[in-house]
Amino acid sequence: MSEKKRHNYKNLKIWTLGLDIVNDVFDLISEFPSDERFGLTSQMSRCSISIPSNIAEGSSRTAKSFSYFIDIALGSSYELGTQLLIAFNRKYITKEKN
Repeated sequence: MSEKKRHNYKNLKIWTLGLDIVNDVFDLISEFPSDERFGLTSQMSRCSISIPSNIAEGSSRTAKSFSYFIDIALGSSYELGTQLLIAFNRKYITKEKN
C-alpha cells in the first residue's frame, strides 16, 4: 500500500491568508457595539476561524477529503462576506474597512 501524500498546511498560502482574515475580523469586531457580542460578533469570529481551521484539518486527509474541507472553508468565507455586508448596513463598519 502506498503512502498518502499529505499537505503541510503551514506551507499553504491559503491557510496563511485565512489567518490574516481571522486577525482582520477580530480587529473589526472589537469596535462593534457590546450588545452584538453574542450575535453578529460571535458569528463573524466563528466563521472566520472556520476558514483556516478547515484548511488545516483537511490537510491531514486524502486529496478527495481535502477538497471537501476546502469547500467548507470557501462556504465560511461566503458566510463571512454576507456578515460583513450586514455589519456595513448596520453601520458597524465603513466601506474602507469592508
